[in-house]
Formats: sequence, structure tokens, C-alpha cells
Amino acid sequence: MTAEQPRLVVTVSSEGVVSAETRGILGDRCLDYVAVLEDLLAARTVSSAYTADHARTEDVVRQEDRDVDRA
Repeated sequence: MTAEQPRLVVTVSSEGVVSAETRGILGDRCLDYVAVLEDLLAARTVSSAYTADHARTEDVVRQEDRDVDRA
């Protein structure tokens, strides 16, 4: 299984309004990108909402090595 590549999609309208959406960034990690965008654009966030990715969790596969006594 391959995880979706994290992306930030930025759109600028003809009126100069900037909108952005994170994709493939799970949980609260998406919030880190808000500050980065504000710094890059010298702007402030007017409104925001969570995407479906916010509620998704990352599947963590854990492998354990165990010694097994054979009968």
C-alpha cells in the first residue's frame, strides 16, 4: 500500500484571493502549513476548515521479531 504524497494546492483567483488546501497530510500536521503560507504570502488567514484528511489516521505497520522455542 502506498500512501498519498503530501501536497499543498494553492489557488489564486483573478481578484487576487488566495486559497490553499492540504492533501495527504493527516491530522493536525496540516496546521503547520498555515503559518508557512502566511509567512510566504505576507498574509493572514481569514477563514479555514478541516479537510477529510484531518480525521484520517496514518496506518502504522509494526513488525516484531521474536524468538520462538520449537518443540
